[in-house]
Amino acid sequence: MYRNIAVPVDLEHVDRLEKALATAADLGKHYNAEVCYIGVTTTEPSPLGHTPDEYAQSLAEFGRQQAAKHGIETTTLARTARDLSIDLDKILLKAISESGADAVVMASHVPGLADHFFASNAGTVASDAKISVFVIR
Repeated sequence: MYRNIAVPVDLEHVDRLEKALATAADLGKHYNAEVCYIGVTTTEPSPLGHTPDEYAQSLAEFGRQQAAKHGIETTTLARTARDLSIDLDKILLKAISESGADAVVMASHVPGLADHFFASNAGTVASDAKISVFVIR
């Protein structure tokens, strides 16, 4: 049913993604699908890399670790944003499309007051993606 599952990840908050990562791995195993981890960074240095290329290497290592941990085939796709607060949703949707994914698994955040004024990234992807989106809370 699924051949390629896209999983947007925030490498700085992997501890909050465990349920979504496990769900993606389970679906990948069940359908013998490749899991593509998508990460977005800025040009500013971060703990995950001083440059976008270093970030891409960190994301690739994360993908290798997930492959070994879950016994699945993985790829990674790193993108760069000028301003994450403005560009993240648009970049994620484009990367999901470019990945060739036929499903998305992504973590949601715990809803709060701000959600009445601002859409969540998962909500935007679920609303605008042309493929199935599993939002894991």
